[in-house]
Amino acid sequence: MKAPAFVFPGQGSQFVGMAQSLYESDPQARQVIDSADQILGYKLSDLMFNGPEEQLKDTAQAQPAILTASVAVLRVLASRTDIHPAATTGHSLGLFSALVSAGTLSFEDCLTLVQQRGRLMKETGESNPGSMAAILGLQNDDVADCCRQAQELTGMPVVAAGYNCPGQCVISGAEQAVQTAVDLASERARKATVLDVTIAAHSPLMDSMRNEFEHYVNSVSFAKPSTPLYSSTTAQPLVNDVAIRKDLIAQLSYPVRWTETVS
Repeated sequence: MKAPAFVFPGQGSQFVGMAQSLYESDPQARQVIDSADQILGYKLSDLMFNGPEEQLKDTAQAQPAILTASVAVLRVLASRTDIHPAATTGHSLGLFSALVSAGTLSFEDCLTLVQQRGRLMKETGESNPGSMAAILGLQNDDVADCCRQAQELTGMPVVAAGYNCPGQCVISGAEQAVQTAVDLASERARKATVLDVTIAAHSPLMDSMRNEFEHYVNSVSFAKPSTPLYSSTTAQPLVNDVAIRKDLIAQLSYPVRWTETVS
Protein backbone atom coordinates (compact mmCIF):
# COMPACT_ATOMS: atom_id res chain seq x y z
CA MET A 1 0.00 0.00 0.00
CA LYS A 2 1.29 3.44 -0.87
CA ALA A 3 1.90 5.83 2.01
CA PRO A 4 -0.98 8.31 2.42
CA ALA A 5 -0.93 12.07 2.67
CA PHE A 6 -2.01 13.62 5.96
CA VAL A 7 -4.41 16.47 5.19
CA PHE A 8 -5.74 18.70 7.95
CA PRO A 9 -8.96 20.77 8.07
CA GLY A 10 -9.30 24.51 8.53
CA GLN A 11 -11.76 26.80 10.26
CA GLY A 12 -15.37 25.72 9.94
CA SER A 13 -14.66 22.08 10.82
CA GLN A 14 -15.30 22.65 14.54
CA PHE A 15 -18.36 21.10 16.19
CA VAL A 16 -19.60 20.58 19.73
CA GLY A 17 -18.31 17.20 20.94
CA MET A 18 -15.16 17.31 18.82
CA ALA A 19 -12.49 14.80 19.98
CA GLN A 20 -14.53 13.95 23.09
CA SER A 21 -14.75 10.22 22.41
CA LEU A 22 -10.99 10.08 21.82
CA TYR A 23 -10.37 12.00 25.04
CA GLU A 24 -12.46 9.50 26.98
CA SER A 25 -10.90 6.42 25.40
CA ASP A 26 -7.28 7.20 24.59
CA PRO A 27 -4.49 8.50 26.86
CA GLN A 28 -2.61 10.06 23.93
CA ALA A 29 -5.59 12.24 23.04
CA ARG A 30 -6.19 13.06 26.70
CA GLN A 31 -2.61 14.23 27.09
CA VAL A 32 -2.87 16.59 24.10
CA ILE A 33 -6.18 18.12 25.17
CA ASP A 34 -5.19 18.46 28.84
CA SER A 35 -1.98 20.11 27.69
CA ALA A 36 -3.99 22.58 25.60
CA ASP A 37 -6.02 23.56 28.68
CA GLN A 38 -2.80 24.26 30.58
CA ILE A 39 -1.12 26.20 27.75
CA LEU A 40 -4.14 28.39 27.07
CA GLY A 41 -5.03 28.94 30.72
CA TYR A 42 -8.69 28.03 30.32
CA LYS A 43 -10.80 24.92 29.73
CA LEU A 44 -10.74 24.66 25.95
CA SER A 45 -11.76 21.02 26.47
CA ASP A 46 -15.06 22.06 28.06
CA LEU A 47 -15.83 24.31 25.11
CA MET A 48 -14.88 21.56 22.62
CA PHE A 49 -17.02 18.94 24.35
CA ASN A 50 -19.99 20.97 25.59
CA GLY A 51 -20.11 24.22 23.64
CA PRO A 52 -22.05 26.45 23.42
CA GLU A 53 -21.82 26.26 19.63
CA GLU A 54 -21.81 30.03 19.11
CA GLN A 55 -18.80 30.40 21.38
CA LEU A 56 -16.99 27.51 19.70
CA LYS A 57 -17.58 29.15 16.30
CA ASP A 58 -15.84 32.30 17.51
CA THR A 59 -12.61 32.66 15.51
CA ALA A 60 -10.50 33.09 18.64
CA GLN A 61 -11.83 29.81 20.06
CA ALA A 62 -12.37 27.77 16.92
CA GLN A 63 -8.77 27.96 15.73
CA PRO A 64 -7.13 26.52 18.89
CA ALA A 65 -9.90 23.92 19.12
CA ILE A 66 -9.38 22.66 15.57
CA LEU A 67 -5.61 22.47 16.01
CA THR A 68 -5.96 20.61 19.31
CA ALA A 69 -8.47 18.10 17.94
CA SER A 70 -6.31 17.50 14.85
CA VAL A 71 -3.16 16.88 16.88
CA ALA A 72 -5.09 14.59 19.25
CA VAL A 73 -6.13 12.46 16.26
CA LEU A 74 -2.55 12.57 14.96
CA ARG A 75 -1.15 11.30 18.26
CA VAL A 76 -3.70 8.50 18.48
CA LEU A 77 -2.92 7.43 14.92
CA ALA A 78 0.80 7.39 15.72
CA SER A 79 0.28 5.27 18.84
CA ARG A 80 -2.05 2.73 17.25
CA THR A 81 -0.54 2.28 13.78
CA ASP A 82 2.76 2.36 11.94
CA ILE A 83 1.37 4.62 9.21
CA HIS A 84 3.75 7.36 8.12
CA PRO A 85 2.65 10.06 5.67
CA ALA A 86 4.30 10.56 2.30
CA ALA A 87 3.37 14.25 2.50
CA THR A 88 1.30 16.60 4.61
CA THR A 89 -0.67 19.82 4.16
CA GLY A 90 -3.68 21.64 5.53
CA HIS A 91 -6.42 23.99 4.39
CA SER A 92 -5.44 27.48 5.62
CA LEU A 93 -5.45 27.06 9.43
CA GLY A 94 -4.93 23.33 8.80
CA LEU A 95 -1.35 24.06 7.75
CA PHE A 96 -0.52 24.61 11.43
CA SER A 97 -1.59 21.04 12.19
CA ALA A 98 0.55 19.94 9.26
CA LEU A 99 3.52 21.76 10.80
CA VAL A 100 3.15 19.59 13.90
CA SER A 101 2.72 16.47 11.76
CA ALA A 102 5.92 17.26 9.86
CA GLY A 103 7.89 17.77 13.07
CA THR A 104 8.46 21.40 12.15
CA LEU A 105 6.83 22.94 15.21
CA SER A 106 6.04 21.60 18.67
CA PHE A 107 2.38 21.40 19.63
CA GLU A 108 3.00 23.84 22.48
CA ASP A 109 4.55 26.51 20.23
CA CYS A 110 2.00 25.88 17.50
CA LEU A 111 -0.96 26.26 19.86
CA THR A 112 0.41 29.51 21.24
CA LEU A 113 0.88 30.81 17.70
CA VAL A 114 -2.63 29.76 16.66
CA GLN A 115 -4.10 31.38 19.78
CA GLN A 116 -2.57 34.70 18.72
CA ARG A 117 -3.67 34.19 15.10
CA GLY A 118 -7.27 33.60 16.12
CA ARG A 119 -7.27 36.56 18.49
CA LEU A 120 -5.79 38.92 15.91
CA MET A 121 -8.16 37.77 13.17
CA LYS A 122 -11.14 38.31 15.46
CA GLU A 123 -9.94 41.77 16.48
CA THR A 124 -9.24 42.67 12.85
CA GLY A 125 -12.74 41.56 11.90
CA GLU A 126 -14.22 43.73 14.65
CA SER A 127 -12.26 46.84 13.68
CA ASN A 128 -12.52 46.27 9.92
CA PRO A 129 -15.67 44.19 9.30
CA GLY A 130 -15.96 42.05 6.23
CA SER A 131 -17.70 38.96 4.94
CA MET A 132 -17.22 35.94 2.70
CA ALA A 133 -19.38 34.13 0.17
CA ALA A 134 -19.38 30.83 -1.70
CA ILE A 135 -19.82 30.85 -5.47
CA LEU A 136 -20.80 27.52 -7.05
CA GLY A 137 -20.87 26.63 -10.72
CA LEU A 138 -18.64 29.36 -12.16
CA GLN A 139 -15.17 29.16 -13.63
CA ASN A 140 -12.41 30.89 -11.66
CA ASP A 141 -12.01 33.57 -14.32
CA ASP A 142 -15.71 34.38 -14.11
CA VAL A 143 -15.51 34.70 -10.31
CA ALA A 144 -12.52 37.02 -10.67
CA ASP A 145 -14.50 39.10 -13.16
CA CYS A 146 -17.40 39.45 -10.71
CA CYS A 147 -14.98 40.56 -8.00
CA ARG A 148 -13.35 43.08 -10.33
CA GLN A 149 -16.71 44.57 -11.29
CA ALA A 150 -17.84 44.69 -7.65
CA GLN A 151 -14.67 46.55 -6.67
CA GLU A 152 -15.21 49.08 -9.44
CA LEU A 153 -18.85 49.61 -8.45
CA THR A 154 -18.27 49.93 -4.70
CA GLY A 155 -14.70 51.17 -4.42
CA MET A 156 -14.15 48.46 -1.81
CA PRO A 157 -12.02 45.29 -1.90
CA VAL A 158 -13.36 41.84 -2.72
CA VAL A 159 -11.17 38.98 -3.96
CA ALA A 160 -11.16 35.25 -4.56
CA ALA A 161 -10.18 33.76 -1.19
CA GLY A 162 -10.35 30.03 -1.74
CA TYR A 163 -10.28 27.77 -4.78
CA ASN A 164 -11.72 24.77 -2.97
CA CYS A 165 -12.49 22.52 -5.93
CA PRO A 166 -13.42 22.94 -9.59
CA GLY A 167 -16.62 24.96 -9.68
CA GLN A 168 -16.47 26.10 -6.04
CA CYS A 169 -14.78 29.35 -5.10
CA VAL A 170 -15.02 31.43 -1.93
CA ILE A 171 -14.72 35.22 -2.13
CA SER A 172 -13.84 37.62 0.68
CA GLY A 173 -13.75 41.34 1.33
CA ALA A 174 -15.77 44.34 2.46
CA GLU A 175 -19.41 43.49 3.14
CA GLN A 176 -20.88 45.74 0.45
CA ALA A 177 -18.39 44.57 -2.17
CA VAL A 178 -19.01 40.90 -1.35
CA GLN A 179 -22.78 41.36 -1.62
CA THR A 180 -22.35 43.16 -4.95
CA ALA A 181 -20.15 40.34 -6.27
CA VAL A 182 -22.74 37.80 -5.11
CA ASP A 183 -25.48 39.71 -6.92
CA LEU A 184 -23.39 39.75 -10.10
CA ALA A 185 -22.46 36.08 -9.81
CA SER A 186 -26.06 35.02 -9.15
CA GLU A 187 -26.92 35.85 -12.74
CA ARG A 188 -24.60 33.09 -13.98
CA ALA A 189 -23.69 30.82 -11.05
CA ARG A 190 -25.55 27.74 -9.87
CA LYS A 191 -25.53 29.23 -6.38
CA ALA A 192 -23.99 32.27 -4.69
CA THR A 193 -24.40 32.58 -0.92
CA VAL A 194 -23.00 34.93 1.71
CA LEU A 195 -21.45 32.87 4.52
CA ASP A 196 -22.14 33.18 8.25
CA VAL A 197 -18.81 34.81 9.13
CA THR A 198 -17.78 38.29 10.25
CA ILE A 199 -14.15 38.25 9.11
CA ALA A 200 -12.79 38.63 5.59
CA ALA A 201 -10.13 35.93 5.73
CA HIS A 202 -7.62 35.69 2.88
CA SER A 203 -8.33 39.23 1.74
CA PRO A 204 -6.61 42.63 1.98
CA LEU A 205 -8.72 43.38 5.06
CA MET A 206 -6.36 41.11 7.02
CA ASP A 207 -3.30 43.21 6.17
CA SER A 208 -3.59 45.33 9.30
CA MET A 209 -2.71 42.35 11.52
CA ARG A 210 0.28 41.32 9.42
CA ASN A 211 3.04 43.06 11.40
CA GLU A 212 1.87 41.89 14.81
CA PHE A 213 1.35 38.32 13.67
CA GLU A 214 4.75 38.34 12.00
CA HIS A 215 6.23 39.20 15.40
CA TYR A 216 4.70 36.03 16.87
CA VAL A 217 5.78 33.91 13.88
CA ASN A 218 9.34 35.11 14.32
CA SER A 219 9.29 34.32 18.04
CA VAL A 220 9.15 30.54 17.55
CA SER A 221 11.68 28.10 16.10
CA PHE A 222 10.86 25.99 13.05
CA ALA A 223 12.73 22.76 12.34
CA LYS A 224 13.26 21.40 8.86
CA PRO A 225 10.21 19.29 7.89
CA SER A 226 10.73 15.57 8.41
CA THR A 227 7.88 14.89 5.97
CA PRO A 228 7.32 16.75 2.67
CA LEU A 229 5.21 19.75 3.65
CA TYR A 230 3.06 21.63 1.13
CA SER A 231 1.70 25.16 1.28
CA SER A 232 -2.01 25.62 0.55
CA THR A 233 -1.24 29.19 -0.52
CA THR A 234 1.21 28.32 -3.30
CA ALA A 235 0.73 24.53 -3.65
CA GLN A 236 4.54 24.29 -3.43
CA PRO A 237 6.80 22.49 -0.93
CA LEU A 238 7.88 24.38 2.19
CA VAL A 239 11.46 23.21 2.65
CA ASN A 240 12.89 25.44 5.39
CA ASP A 241 12.06 27.92 8.13
CA VAL A 242 12.33 30.96 5.84
CA ALA A 243 9.73 29.54 3.44
CA ILE A 244 7.44 28.51 6.30
CA ARG A 245 7.50 31.92 7.99
CA LYS A 246 6.85 33.67 4.69
CA ASP A 247 3.93 31.36 3.93
CA LEU A 248 2.25 31.75 7.34
CA ILE A 249 2.22 35.52 6.85
CA ALA A 250 1.14 35.39 3.21
CA GLN A 251 -1.82 33.10 3.86
CA LEU A 252 -3.55 35.83 5.89
CA SER A 253 -4.44 37.78 2.74
CA TYR A 254 -3.74 35.36 -0.13
CA PRO A 255 -6.23 32.79 -1.45
CA VAL A 256 -6.21 29.11 -0.54
CA ARG A 257 -5.27 27.20 -3.70
CA TRP A 258 -6.74 23.95 -2.48
CA THR A 259 -7.44 22.34 -5.85
CA GLU A 260 -3.80 22.83 -6.89
CA THR A 261 -2.51 21.70 -3.49
CA VAL A 262 -4.47 18.45 -3.55
CA SER A 263 -3.40 17.83 -7.17
